[in-house]
Amino acid sequence: MGTKKVDEVTGVETTGHVWDGIAELNNPLPRWWVWTFWVCIIWAVGYWIVYPAWPLINSYTPGIFGYSERAVIVKDMAKLKAARAESAKKLLGASLEDIKNDPKLLNFARAMAKPAFGDNCAACHGTGASGSKGYPNLNDDDWLWGGTLDDIYTTIKVGARDKSEDTRTNDMPAFGKDDILDKKQITDVAGFVLSLSGGKIDGADIAAGKVLFEENCSSCHGEDAKGVTELGAPNLTDKIWLYGGDAATVIETITDARKGRMPTWEGRLSPAMIKALAVYVHTLGGGK
Repeated sequence: MGTKKVDEVTGVETTGHVWDGIAELNNPLPRWWVWTFWVCIIWAVGYWIVYPAWPLINSYTPGIFGYSERAVIVKDMAKLKAARAESAKKLLGASLEDIKNDPKLLNFARAMAKPAFGDNCAACHGTGASGSKGYPNLNDDDWLWGGTLDDIYTTIKVGARDKSEDTRTNDMPAFGKDDILDKKQITDVAGFVLSLSGGKIDGADIAAGKVLFEENCSSCHGEDAKGVTELGAPNLTDKIWLYGGDAATVIETITDARKGRMPTWEGRLSPAMIKALAVYVHTLGGGK
C-alpha cells in the first residue's frame, strides 16, 4: 500500500499506487464524460425494452414498440405496388405505339423494365445489351426477327426455338453434317458470303460459291443476301456476325448450322412486363 502525495511535476495528487517507481496520478474523468457514459447506458437499456433486441432460440424479443424493418419494407413495397398498379393498368391498355409516344408511360415502362432486363436478359445479352458471341447486340440496327416494336414484343413473348407453339423458328440446314454440300463446296460458299462484306477465303471459288448460294441459301437469306426477318435469316452483306465473321467460323456455321435459343417469356413474365421490356429494348438505340 502506497502513500498519497502530490506529484512534483504535475501538481496532481497521486492515488497512492506505485509500480516500478511510477506513481499513479488521481486524474478522474470529466463529469460531463461520466454523465454521458451513464446516459448511454440508460439509453441502451431503454432501447432493449422498446425495440427488438435479444435473440431467442426460435425468435427474438419484439420490444414494446414491436418494430420490424422487414415489416416496414413489406409495407413500403405494398405501397409501391399499389402506386404502380394504376400505371401498369394504363400500360396494359395502351398499344406499343401509344406507350412510345406518351412520355409518362414511356418513362414508367423503361423504369419498370430496366431491372427486369438485368434479372432476366442480361445473362445472355449483357447488362448494356451489347450482346456477345451467339447472343445478339440489341443496341445496333441488325435484327434477326425484325426490330420494330411489334417484332420485338413478339420475339420476347414467344422466344426462339423454345416451348411456345408460336415460337420463332426456322432452322438452317447443316450443309456439311447432313452431307448436303462437300467441304470444297462449303469453302466456296463461305468465300462468296465473306466477299459480300469485303472478306475472302484463300482457295475459294467465288463464282462457284455464288451459284451454290443461289441454289441453297437465297430462299432464306434473299437473292441479295440481305436477309429475311420473317424467317430469322441474317443479313450477310454487312459486317455484323452473331458467331464471328472469320473464315473458320463461317465455314463452321455452314457445316454444322446454329441452333440459338431464346426463352419464351410469356407465362414467366407478366403481360405488362413483356410490353415494358419491348419498349425498353426498342429505345436502347437499335429499334426500327
